Amino acid sequence: MDRMPSWVRQHVAALRALLVLTVATGVIYPLLATGVAQALFNGQANGSLVEKDGKTVGSALIGQSFTDADGKAIRTYFQSRPSAAGDGYDPTSTSAGNLGPEDVIDLPDRTSLLTDVCARSKAAGQLEGVSGARPYCTPDGVGAVLKVFPDRAVSVNQLCPATPFIAAYQGLKVECARPGENYAAGRTVPVRGNVTTVAVPADAVTASASGLDPHISLAYAQLQAPRVARERGLPLEQVKALIDEHTTGRALGFMGEPVVHVLKLNLALDGA
Repeated sequence: MDRMPSWVRQHVAALRALLVLTVATGVIYPLLATGVAQALFNGQANGSLVEKDGKTVGSALIGQSFTDADGKAIRTYFQSRPSAAGDGYDPTSTSAGNLGPEDVIDLPDRTSLLTDVCARSKAAGQLEGVSGARPYCTPDGVGAVLKVFPDRAVSVNQLCPATPFIAAYQGLKVECARPGENYAAGRTVPVRGNVTTVAVPADAVTASASGLDPHISLAYAQLQAPRVARERGLPLEQVKALIDEHTTGRALGFMGEPVVHVLKLNLALDGA
């Protein structure tokens, strides 16, 4: 070894260090961490799985949709919030939509965040029998946004032959948008409208940051309670009591808002 050139000795030492660190951090540490996790936090380490009648029906950490094969809400179940993770609640595609409040104009290949919110609010209102109206939304469930030019205004999210949500804006006639026409040169004007009360909560129309949130707000659960009670033939007070049983309070008593675990609530309903 002493007769080896210095550069060879350096490479041999580096190789030894690589092998030692690989065994320590790639074998011993993972096995130790896994063993401790299995011994102390078995359920959490295995994915916090939820079982019913001996079958795994989901995870306590990951939300899921309660819809039929056509994507329509199953009326006997509480509905989760929307998800932007893949096709919905896909752990391999967890992500936010990365769209903000200025995303208000529909494009040929996708709808705007505003129109998504408006459409979801309208659908939730129809499902629950309340008004789905929101500020900056048209009655037909798209973003109430104008492109204003010197001689006209265009409701850019309402394609012809739709009737614009307002007939005129500051003395200019409002037109529906012609498919394929470029309105980029116009001034963008979102129109708030006269909505003063919003019945559909925000988490019913927006996804969580991860797209995997298994909870909904207490307000959204309470909104759905009459429909679920009616569809299941249960007393409303019994359904509300189940909501209370599956409500988690603020973290540490002051952080965030109370939330309801949708999967566990729906399983409790099946048991009832």
